[in-house]
Amino acid sequence: MPHRFDPTILREYDIRGIVGETLFAADAAAIGRAFAATVLAEAGRRVAVGYDGRLTSPELEAALVEGLAAGGIDVARIGRGPTPMLYFATATLGVDGGIMVTGSHNPPDHNGFKLVLGGKPFYADAIQKLGALAASLGTPDRPRGQVADRPVFDAYVARLLRDYDGIRPLSVVWDCGNGATGEVAVQLARRLPGRHILLNEAIDGNFPAHHPDPTVAENLVQLQERVIREGADLGIGFDGDGDRIGVVDAQGRILWGDQIMIVLARDVLTRHPGAPILADVKASQVLFDEIARAGGTPVMMETGHSPIKARLAETGAPLAGEMSGHIFFADRYYGYDDALYVAVRLLGILGRAPQSLAAMRDALPPAVNTPELRIECDEARKFAIVEEVRERLRRRGAEFVAIDGVRVKSDNGWWLLRASNTQAVIVARAESQTEAGLARLKRQLAAELAASGLTLPD
Repeated sequence: MPHRFDPTILREYDIRGIVGETLFAADAAAIGRAFAATVLAEAGRRVAVGYDGRLTSPELEAALVEGLAAGGIDVARIGRGPTPMLYFATATLGVDGGIMVTGSHNPPDHNGFKLVLGGKPFYADAIQKLGALAASLGTPDRPRGQVADRPVFDAYVARLLRDYDGIRPLSVVWDCGNGATGEVAVQLARRLPGRHILLNEAIDGNFPAHHPDPTVAENLVQLQERVIREGADLGIGFDGDGDRIGVVDAQGRILWGDQIMIVLARDVLTRHPGAPILADVKASQVLFDEIARAGGTPVMMETGHSPIKARLAETGAPLAGEMSGHIFFADRYYGYDDALYVAVRLLGILGRAPQSLAAMRDALPPAVNTPELRIECDEARKFAIVEEVRERLRRRGAEFVAIDGVRVKSDNGWWLLRASNTQAVIVARAESQTEAGLARLKRQLAAELAASGLTLPD
């Protein structure tokens, strides 16, 4: 039963497409058969499967399960929930791998699959090999696998609550964005101390309130307004499948991924002095400086939740995170990105702290930065442009870090240029301590792009 996928759906970190255009139920079944062969080749035989709240997820999940079983794999169906619940299942059910049917934070007509094998993220070359394997598979020669329902919802909620260690109850607004976190967040709100207000907790694959992506400021407006109206201590938002977090303080100000990491890292380092803390190359210099100031070892690495997760396991770091809101706790947890768990830990920290979250934010060193700037660029040219810039910098003797692009340091601050692994764009960012310094950095960045034929957006 050879199968060929639309080449656009085999991405760097997952498999993802537009349902009915580039992604179909037949693809889900083929993924199941190919992953079954991959697991069996590693001497495994059991795979957990979950799905998110998108309208197309039940159909894709059923086809995926059929493909796995046809390929000789026993399937543990955990049901609907956030992606971290699938990760929890792979860590606790004694299975050899897991697949989550999820479109993450993408538009409603998108869907896809996130995979785990042997407790490790399954990405990059492994996904490409899966596509090649699907194109060469014949009829399975093994007995059909068994399929059983193995709900883990209650165990997952209990595990999240176990590490709450706050003393002072807080007032919290939760915005689930109608995504897959809704039912879990309801249970957390019932069982955590304090006052909890839920927004958009009903799971709805049409996402009627707003798009479920907390890294985009406009998607946090409803949360900001409600936090201020309720006089809450903070607000917490989730993306569509619950592996990324967004946070606003009592004044409705957004804390981005690197600012959240500062609060978490300071606490973690009280128990793990000197430990490495990982963050991606897009993060503020303030984060790396604050990790060092708190007695940790800051480690800058490439962007991407899969490579960060893999590096976390390799280094034994207790905490890692990236600007996109993927945050990974290995301190007292399993080392995967779980926004619900991060929320519980954050509430614990704030429930023990003498300062409010807003006061912590006010005490951070000043930084003025651009948002993530995305410049459209031909897929075949994007990596070459970054290399051209790197070579020009090298010839000039500029100070830069060549991790996942180029991050250039100067007296004014730093600027970053990198090629996206998932889209036909080049990503840029700059940060300074002053508006004047930021303007100078943007001029430098614009000049480098112009030398390679691109224009920096306003």
